[in-house]
Amino acid sequence: MRFGINTLDDIDAGNKTVLCRIDINQPVDKAAGVLKDTTRIEACIPTLKELSEKGAKLVLLAHQGSDIEYKNFWTTEPHSKVLSSLLGKEVRFIDDVCGPAARDAIKALKSGEILLLDNVRFVSEEQTLFETKLLLSHEEQAKTLLVRKLAPLADLYVCDAFAASHRDQPSLCGFEQLLPSAMGRLFEEEFCVISGIMEKPERPCVFVLGGAKISDAFLMMNTVLKGGAADKVLSGGLVGELLLWADGKNIGEGTKAFIKKEGYDNLLDTAKGLLSAYRDRIAMPGDFALLEDGQRAEYPLENIPPDAVVLDIGCETAALYQNIIREAKTVFVNGPVGVFEDEATERGTKMVWDALGDTAAYTVIGGGDSITATKKYGKTKDINYICTGGGALIRFLTGEELPVVKALRHGSKITRKIEA
Repeated sequence: MRFGINTLDDIDAGNKTVLCRIDINQPVDKAAGVLKDTTRIEACIPTLKELSEKGAKLVLLAHQGSDIEYKNFWTTEPHSKVLSSLLGKEVRFIDDVCGPAARDAIKALKSGEILLLDNVRFVSEEQTLFETKLLLSHEEQAKTLLVRKLAPLADLYVCDAFAASHRDQPSLCGFEQLLPSAMGRLFEEEFCVISGIMEKPERPCVFVLGGAKISDAFLMMNTVLKGGAADKVLSGGLVGELLLWADGKNIGEGTKAFIKKEGYDNLLDTAKGLLSAYRDRIAMPGDFALLEDGQRAEYPLENIPPDAVVLDIGCETAALYQNIIREAKTVFVNGPVGVFEDEATERGTKMVWDALGDTAAYTVIGGGDSITATKKYGKTKDINYICTGGGALIRFLTGEELPVVKALRHGSKITRKIEA
């Protein structure tokens, strides 16, 4: 047991039905029906291999994509093929989550076999709006449909989804109320490593916040600034654009329309509050890049065309951010600062990652897009620690007890409370 949580060493999985929550959420090429990256899948393989080799009847629960942004919201079927290849054995897939077909498939499992259920977020109670609006306690989550249908079929629950441990959802926090629980090897490693390196980070400590999941970013920004974890926040991507809009700056009507379309304009008041309280510790872009006839064009903030859709920070901002990163002692990164997937709009992110590669600071990367950018720019060996979690990593750094950690501590103390 570590941190009050069972590890795989503390449970007997032999011939037991084990519900294992993993985080294999990856960028998806929907047209081709394939995954663009497999980093998170690779990371959970040790846990799955160990449980299967010990004879567990292994049932995998995972989400794919965010129901809020609706980006990468997709079936987990492609993941089963990758898992099968990496494990060297079949990982069956069923396009059901907790209905009769899924339950029958679970009952039919034999020792050592692995079954991947479909995207748990196809179940309404697993969606982010369900989480943020209903605010169910863990005891209440144990009474939701997903848990009621699957828990009676299982003997044990294992969570290996550190990347999702900041979420308060039934597949992550409900099963521990009923089933003996443990953390998987990836969860154990990331929990231990991050705990160790963050007890006393060297300062100045800089947070680079960008990416597409900006609702998380704004929640975390408030916490890390208020709690003093961050000496400086470098904002990019939609985070920086929304902050500037909240500050009354021109970011282009096209950019505003995109933010509204994504439903992020409801964060404007939050952004105004952050700027009011912490303006001196928040860096915002001073120039941007957009596309004109397919080519990159850069403009200072005050000269952005009225109808523009900005897609990257400009080179002057990127150079400023480089200097801050190189002078830091600790740097945490959660998300790229622009649309780095395209050559014309990747320059800002590439410049930031170049600085991450050569800074003397202790660097920690978190989140799927950050990992993808790190691979793209060949910086994997230059980063001190790469964490599969973005939101979970930053929330953890604030000193808060993550919802899944709390649930696992509870589940590590109980015996099975249900009967099939």
